[in-house]
Amino acid sequence: LRLWLWLWLCGCCGTARGLRIHEYLYFQVLSPGDIRYIFTATPAKDFGGVFNTRYDQIHLVPADPPEACGELNNGVFIQDQIALVERGGCSFLSKTRVIQEHGGRAVIIADNAYDNDSFYIEMVQDSSRRTADIPALFLLGRDGYMIRRSLEQHGLPWAVISIPVNVTSIPTYEMMQPPWTFW
Repeated sequence: LRLWLWLWLCGCCGTARGLRIHEYLYFQVLSPGDIRYIFTATPAKDFGGVFNTRYDQIHLVPADPPEACGELNNGVFIQDQIALVERGGCSFLSKTRVIQEHGGRAVIIADNAYDNDSFYIEMVQDSSRRTADIPALFLLGRDGYMIRRSLEQHGLPWAVISIPVNVTSIPTYEMMQPPWTFW
């Protein structure tokens, strides 16, 4: 039973880190096809909402400007979609609030260290006492970079994703994970 519990904690739902369990949320890029992988993200620690709905096909729209610390040039495309934002320039909570104010359903904040393919940052609330209602997720820098690069190469304004994805229902041999990331 202990071995099963350890495998369950480390394999499908998170990594045991001391006394705290690090949770993961998964999403799959459906289009463009060259990045049709299942990506791993971590939810914000103490702000933001949770996914109460599964979106089978929703747009993942890169914010313009990428750091989303103020007014967006493409805010109209964020409405009812999920925004891909880059870390830096302002707090995680500020970015989440900007996306929420533009009608976004969630925000995925990619690390601005493009070579980061293994270290998850714990997103915490800033000292402003503000709140946000939409889910906020942290994405590894390499994953965010590869998604943005693919969109630029194809001249696309957004990716189509499914979120969240239950990876426990996918056989291991069918799970398409990014080749640059070690799970």
